[in-house]
Order: sequence, then C-alpha cells, then structure tokens
Amino acid sequence: MVKTLRSISELTHLHGSIFLAIGVFDGVHLGHQAVISTSTSHAGSADGTPVVITFDPHPLKVLRPRNAPHLLTATQHKIALIRDLGVEHLLVINFDKKFAATPPENFIEQLVIHSRPLREICVGHEWSFGKDRRGNLDLLKKLGAQFDFDVVGIPPVKVNGAVVSSTAIRQAVEKGDFAKAAAMLGRDYTILGTVKAGDKLGKKLGYPTANLSAHSEQFPPNGVYLVEARIQGVFYHGVVNLGYRPTISSGKSERVLEIYLLDFDRDIYGENVEVRFVRYLRPERKFDSLEALVGQIELDVRQARELCAS
Repeated sequence: MVKTLRSISELTHLHGSIFLAIGVFDGVHLGHQAVISTSTSHAGSADGTPVVITFDPHPLKVLRPRNAPHLLTATQHKIALIRDLGVEHLLVINFDKKFAATPPENFIEQLVIHSRPLREICVGHEWSFGKDRRGNLDLLKKLGAQFDFDVVGIPPVKVNGAVVSSTAIRQAVEKGDFAKAAAMLGRDYTILGTVKAGDKLGKKLGYPTANLSAHSEQFPPNGVYLVEARIQGVFYHGVVNLGYRPTISSGKSERVLEIYLLDFDRDIYGENVEVRFVRYLRPERKFDSLEALVGQIELDVRQARELCAS
C-alpha cells in the first residue's frame, strides 16, 4: 500500500538513499511510467528508497486558471494509478502561489536537506520547475553536481511515431478516439467520479441512474455509451448518457454524466465510481416526450446487453 506524504520534511523519516521521480504526471501515461519505473529500478539496484513526487492542484490551475486543462486524472485518481505501479512512497506537494514563487534552487535544496541522502532525481526531458519555470534539466544537472546527486532525464516516449503527452491524450479523448488514448496511456482511459444526488427522474422512468461528479476530468464527446464501471473493486456494465439532457433540461444546462448500471440495485451515493468507455452507441438527442425517451432508453439497454453477451 502506498504511503502518501504531504510535506517535503516527511522525507526525513525515510530510510536509505532516496531516489526521487518528480512530475505532474497527469494521466500517468507511458512517458510518466518510464520516469517512475526507471527511478524505482535504480533504487532497487542500489537498495535505496524510491519516492514519487507530484503536485496538487495542477500547476496551471494556480498559474493560469483560465487556461488550465481538464485533467486526465484528478489527484485521487492519479494516486490510485501510481499506487498500481507498485510505488510505496508518494509525496503530494500542495501547489499554491507561495510554492510557485519558490526559486528552483531553493526547491532542490529543500529536497537535499530532507533526503538523507538524496541519491538521484529522475524527470521527464522537458520538465520545468520553480519560479517562472526557470528550472529545467540543465539546471537540475548543475545542482546535482553541486549537491552530489545523480540526475536522469527520460527521453520522450513515442507511440506510432507520435510523442506521448497529456495534451495529445486529452485531444484524443475529446474526439472520442479511445484507441489512441489507450495506446498512449498503456491502459484504457477511465474517468473517476463521485456519485451525487440527482433529480431521481431516472428512477421514476424505470431506469434509476447515478449522477457522477467527475472531478474536472476530461470528457469524451456527448452521447450515449456502453461502459464498464468499477465500484469498490467490482466491475459492472452500464449505459452512460453524457451531455445536457435536452429532453428534460431547457436552455444550456450543466453537462451531466448519468450512468444506468445493468442488473444493479444498491444505493451508492457518495461512493467513487471509475468509468471505462467501451463503445459509443449514439448521439444525445432531444425527444418529443418522456415516453419517447423511455422507448429509446429501452433500445439502448437492449443493445448494451447484446454487446455484453457477444
């Protein structure tokens, strides 16, 4: 089980030489996995202690909130994915304006002071850090020489000739290209959300749905999908409607992710649900009546069951 640290000073309590893998790691894609696995491997060879360092919230949400991207993985989701890589220690640094103003030299010096000793820092080739993003791989190598730790810069990882990046994956998901996203992630794209109270209209229509608050994660295009949902480690198939519910809502409403789980009858309000998009079924539509909507839902559920059985 991963031990989550919340301050740099907590590194002091760890034993052995410290090997750090540092990055935002949004999506924990193949490039991020290369950074983390390299650091973990080097630590294992030297009988050291590997630690992954990441940041919460995403730096752009603090530095340029209007331009901040939707996340591939919000912090809770990211922690779970990093844990699945076998990481034992994870330091999540609170990224606020005060931290953003820290000179890069000071940040590294704090890591050196509290790591006893700091043996290696492993980062992606384009990682930047510190005030005004002044820190880069070249500066990190100079600081490594000064403080006697090794620096490893991981070159870009490519899939089908394209560099793997969080931006490229966001674009793929936004277009509904789950195959491209999965190739770069090294796994299927999923959204982690918390079930929140809705208007309970689905229950009245005979198809009770769970409304997901998706932690600001990147949505695919609006529409109806066959999905697989993981709830407390158990997988269930379901049908998702993603969009603005035009039959029910008037005008521009909030974008909603509603999921109807097949053969499921349990109250899951407040629980986390991880959703994998299996197949696009149809676009979201506005129906003339609730009866017409229910008729289409019946067809959607029937198609979903047939796909699950095939």
